[in-house]
Amino acid sequence: MPITTGVIAHHWAFAVFCIGAMGLCSLMLLSAFFLGGKARARAKNIPYESGIDSVGSARMRLSAKFYLVAMFFVIFDVEALYLYAWSISIRESGWIGFIEASIFIFVLLAGLIYLVRIGALDWTPGQSHRRVKPGTITTISSRSLQKL
Repeated sequence: MPITTGVIAHHWAFAVFCIGAMGLCSLMLLSAFFLGGKARARAKNIPYESGIDSVGSARMRLSAKFYLVAMFFVIFDVEALYLYAWSISIRESGWIGFIEASIFIFVLLAGLIYLVRIGALDWTPGQSHRRVKPGTITTISSRSLQKL
């Protein structure tokens, strides 16, 4: 058997799969075009979420802290997946695996402590932090309250 015939015979299932997938996608797109609604109205083109009309502009600026928290979530969520995989194979990994997982958790905790120390998880604005100098706190007596 020639080489080209052997290659085609070997990969015929993949070719049938690709042709079938493209045909199915084309069929779904064409059926949606012909069977879909054709009504046009101004109210149909207005976006809404859960039946509530949108208010404001879609170009609203968001604080970078939202993205920062999203990145922290993804990072720590992926690490939780690693720990889940480790917990499934805990008997096979033994004490060496336990020590490695402990080091892994320690590094994660060190990263979380660092984030808390630099204020990356602090949502209050910088102006609202009240810095009190040592020795400036005084007690208010009842006489000074009466004067107010």
